[in-house]
Amino acid sequence: MKKFLSENRSNPWFLAFVAIAAILLFAMPIMSLDAGNSGDEDGFQIPQGKFVLDYYKTDGADTTCLQDMVEIDGSKQSWNLKYYGCSFDVLTAWFNDTFGIDDIARSRHIFNSLCGWLIVLFGGLIAWRIGGWKAGVFAMALLFLSPRLLGHSFNNPKDIPFAAGVTMSIYYMIMFFRHAPRPKWITMIMLALSIAFAISIRVGGLIIFGYFGLFGLMWSVKVYFESHKGAKSKAKAEYAWGGKVGSTILWAAGVCIIGFFAGLIIWPYAWQSPIDNVKESYDAMSQFAIAIRQIFEGQMLWSDVLPWYYTPKFILMTIPIAVIVGFLLFPFFGAFKKDKWVESTMVLFTCIFPIFWIAYTGANVYGGWRHSLFAYPSMAVAAGLGFATLAEFLGNKKKTLGIAGNVLPFVLLITPAMHIVKNHPYEYVYFNEFEGGAQKAFTNYELDYYYHSVREATEWVMANAESSNEKIQVGSWHVNSTKYFLRTDTTHFRPRFVRWYRRGEFDWDYAVFTVTGIAPEYLRNSNVFPPKNCVHTVDVDGVPIAIVLKRTDKYDFEATKLKKAGQLDTAKTLYFKSLESNPYDETALINLAEIYLNQQKPDSCLLMTGRYLNDIESTSDEASYFAAYAHLMKGDAQKAIDITNQIIGHNYKYGGAYQLQLQILLQQNKLSDAEQLMVRMMDVDLVDNKFVATWMIINKAKGLDEYGAYRKLYKALVDSYTKRGKKKEAAMYQDALDRM
Repeated sequence: MKKFLSENRSNPWFLAFVAIAAILLFAMPIMSLDAGNSGDEDGFQIPQGKFVLDYYKTDGADTTCLQDMVEIDGSKQSWNLKYYGCSFDVLTAWFNDTFGIDDIARSRHIFNSLCGWLIVLFGGLIAWRIGGWKAGVFAMALLFLSPRLLGHSFNNPKDIPFAAGVTMSIYYMIMFFRHAPRPKWITMIMLALSIAFAISIRVGGLIIFGYFGLFGLMWSVKVYFESHKGAKSKAKAEYAWGGKVGSTILWAAGVCIIGFFAGLIIWPYAWQSPIDNVKESYDAMSQFAIAIRQIFEGQMLWSDVLPWYYTPKFILMTIPIAVIVGFLLFPFFGAFKKDKWVESTMVLFTCIFPIFWIAYTGANVYGGWRHSLFAYPSMAVAAGLGFATLAEFLGNKKKTLGIAGNVLPFVLLITPAMHIVKNHPYEYVYFNEFEGGAQKAFTNYELDYYYHSVREATEWVMANAESSNEKIQVGSWHVNSTKYFLRTDTTHFRPRFVRWYRRGEFDWDYAVFTVTGIAPEYLRNSNVFPPKNCVHTVDVDGVPIAIVLKRTDKYDFEATKLKKAGQLDTAKTLYFKSLESNPYDETALINLAEIYLNQQKPDSCLLMTGRYLNDIESTSDEASYFAAYAHLMKGDAQKAIDITNQIIGHNYKYGGAYQLQLQILLQQNKLSDAEQLMVRMMDVDLVDNKFVATWMIINKAKGLDEYGAYRKLYKALVDSYTKRGKKKEAAMYQDALDRM
């Protein structure tokens, strides 16, 4: 250590590296104190951390963490978190429990930010090892001043810890092969721990073994040529090379085995069967079934049918221009120097391959590119190396040019730095100059998709709500986060779940909504957004990412209660009162349309749906569905089919459109068309007992017996699941088919 310090203490770039690392060690946790909760924390990560902790506290008696269905706050919900390691959540749950911490989210955010700090630190260390201290400083600056990465480091309990584990693993792989075939013990221990940490967060950490193998292959090729260069005896050279490679493989195998099993220690499901259950977890995550609707390129799309370029485009729109420029410089300025080509290739591979694979396989991703955050540090490292080698190249030409090269990355980072200062703690809502910032991205792409702004909006309600003798009901689509922040004053406030498009049907006094999951056309309509009862907005660069609504009357809520009680005429009166107050009350319009359908008044229904589709949102699924039904009631079946096709065109998962069209086709005795539609219904999992009964009726009418109809059904289900990559479900029906 003394030698290391004596060699570097006069190097200003070394001093800058140490200073930046030390400052950020304190700055990032302090910054995290202002962060809200992310969408996965309150409803998923925090509960699962507690479930796993209870499992160990009870010596395995409490198996809630292993279940596919759990009960939270009195309601049951599907639960797939047994397939995640969740070590971050378990360790923070233990910390909060041990030290009796009440504000558990804030302590989690501190630890989360420390994982972010590790990404910045080890990204800098990788760049230093390859290109020197200047490259390390550049890489650290690029990483810290990447608003998306910084913002996620405050409260993303999956992607940030996972990225930290991967980044640390890459660094220690470099050190492993630098000292191979006799790697240092500390290097092997830290590499095993880094691998274990990544796997303990996500089973996708197994990708590190692929990185390790490729790194080793390239290293062995490099050593082969080095050992043969100038060798007097080819046989001796090959023997020496073989000995080095063999010894290195043994050490690497030991590291991988220890890292793998260490990563399962606090992952109960994987530990029960380290091979089978890890494989099952990997398959489950590879075929991730949950799809989310979100805005991309100005359209509301399902995440499982996004265009192949979704991830690479989102990355290019939301990372600093400096990183893009530096990354493009890297291959042309010293990336493949003779002594560094293996390490440089690994840096490039570990950032390019994951993005390529996501695009190539059409993976179900959403929420920007947070699932790919683990690939980004390598990109920033490459950019830091690119700027460092450019500065060196220019400095060799002329001293002033070298100074300009040193300053260039920091000049290019001014815009993201200003965004960070101006919009803290919403750093991650960042779009670069290519997209034109958040203002241009608004209604074209999701902004606060991880719901960070719920905290500020909820705290605004707590500070500004008008006093009441009764508890003030605070509605929210993301009620778990609202509930967390209201926990400090349950005397005056009560959280309530409220859906955005149905908000008038719920009882609330104030409502908190992040601007996500709302149709772009709706957001662009100044008549309806923000609603006239909006009393506060949380903004980024002048556009709202969250809004607070104040209830001025409850006509629509009271009307909904009457409608459910069957008092339709009285309900209509109150809905019309609500429309007098707000002509664009979608709750009133959609419920009036439904009432008129129930009263066999299709023209009145079409009047309501027409107002909705013309004045509020022309692509509303529900309004269009009621309009189709009204046209069918009027005898215009073709118009109804045309509308259902339009609905399916912009929301292929809307079951009502399929059901109505199927009903029409059956009425018209178009059995082949009905069967083709049912095959499409299989592809969106609209299969239930009624579906099976209808399938049997159609195929029996076409001449098949019950046995043949069932075989045809199972074969169609196998094809559907296979096409969608659902191997487990396809195998189940194939097995049933084989046994028939």
